[in-house]
Amino acid sequence: MSNVITIFRKELQSYFNSPIAYLVMGFFGLIAGYFFYAYVALFVQRGMQSEMMGRGFPMDVNEWVIRPLLSNLSVVSLFLIPMITMRLFAEEKRSGTIELLATSPVHDVEIILGKWFAAMALYASVLAIAGISVATLFFYGKPDIAPIFTGFLGLLLQGGCLLALGTFISTTTKNQIVAAFATFGVSLLLWIIDWAGQSDPSAGWAKVLSYLSVITHFEPFSKGVIDAKDVVFYLSVIFFGLFLTARSMESLRWRA
Repeated sequence: MSNVITIFRKELQSYFNSPIAYLVMGFFGLIAGYFFYAYVALFVQRGMQSEMMGRGFPMDVNEWVIRPLLSNLSVVSLFLIPMITMRLFAEEKRSGTIELLATSPVHDVEIILGKWFAAMALYASVLAIAGISVATLFFYGKPDIAPIFTGFLGLLLQGGCLLALGTFISTTTKNQIVAAFATFGVSLLLWIIDWAGQSDPSAGWAKVLSYLSVITHFEPFSKGVIDAKDVVFYLSVIFFGLFLTARSMESLRWRA
């Protein structure tokens, strides 16, 4: 476990020693702030209009602000995750330090977990920026806190499975740009894979494609619902991605 922590600290420090962490956090903060402002402004505008027209029905801030905000942040994360994972192993291969890792007494699992946890920590820090904006709602109202935590948990799990796949892709090339584009392509495919089955959603193959879509399993989280099958799906993809990474690292050890 000490080796995992050491690699985790080294990898997380390398993020903040380069512009990557600041670019990712700055870009995400700007986009998240814009979406938050837009949805809050729309919520206030609709509320005022309903009052002026004598339709004083209660408006749910979770439905008008939190849920659409989380859905849009889920899309934005597709562009950020490749930036986080592209250097994990590709930079090691480019600089030649991958051979040192491959021949070191540290186990492959410890290397992989250390790097993946560092990527997860950076991704969680990015999500925390959006959480600061959402927290301001509690100064002006009483939004339901449970759907907020559930939604961010869904974002964290969705990001975790895509980060695991991106970690594997980073082991297959020494070019960070190639790793980033390949990770984005796989992430986008898992996002839109269920579109092909929308013409015949009752077909068996359409149900399979829908199950493989990461957005299908995120929707319940955005509604404040934690379903075991969605949690199992994300954890299974995380395990699958890290398993592929371990097999790729094993081949690197044999070549080294």
